Amino acid sequence: MISRSSALGLSPTVGNLGSVGRRATADPAETRAAVAAVSAWLRDETAAAPARQELAAAVKTTVRTLAANAPGHSVEVRVPPFVAVQCIEGPRHTRGTPPNVVETDPRTWLLLATGLLDFDAAAHSGALTASGSRAAEVAHWLPILRVAVD
Repeated sequence: MISRSSALGLSPTVGNLGSVGRRATADPAETRAAVAAVSAWLRDETAAAPARQELAAAVKTTVRTLAANAPGHSVEVRVPPFVAVQCIEGPRHTRGTPPNVVETDPRTWLLLATGLLDFDAAAHSGALTASGSRAAEVAHWLPILRVAVD
C-alpha cells in the first residue's frame, strides 16, 4: 500500500522529534501531512494559495521540526507571522535582539524546508535575511523533508 505522503511525492525523512523542553514539537506524520496540503502551491506559485490555517500548520510544524533536530539557542529562526524558534547548539541568547537571526516569509521557508530552494540562493535573492556569524548554520539542517518535483 502506498502512503499518502509517498503518493504526493513526499520523502519521509522527518526524524524522531523527542522532547525539546517547553517548546511545542511537531509529529513527523503531522508535518508530512501539513506540507502535503501546500505542496502543489510550493511546486507551482501560480496554483491557488493555501488557506491561512494550512499555511500556518506547514510553517509551524517544519520550523518546530528544525528546532527539534537542531536543539539549542544560538540562532533564532523567524517566519512571521506564524512562528519563531531558537535552535542550534552554542551560546544561549536571553535578552534583546539575538545576535544570529534567520528571517523569511512563509513560502520561502517552506521552499527551503522541502528542498525546493537552496539557503544561499534565498539569501542572495533577498528572500531570506541571515544576520550573525552563525545564522547560516541553519542551512546544514535543511531540508526538513523533500517534496518531489513534477
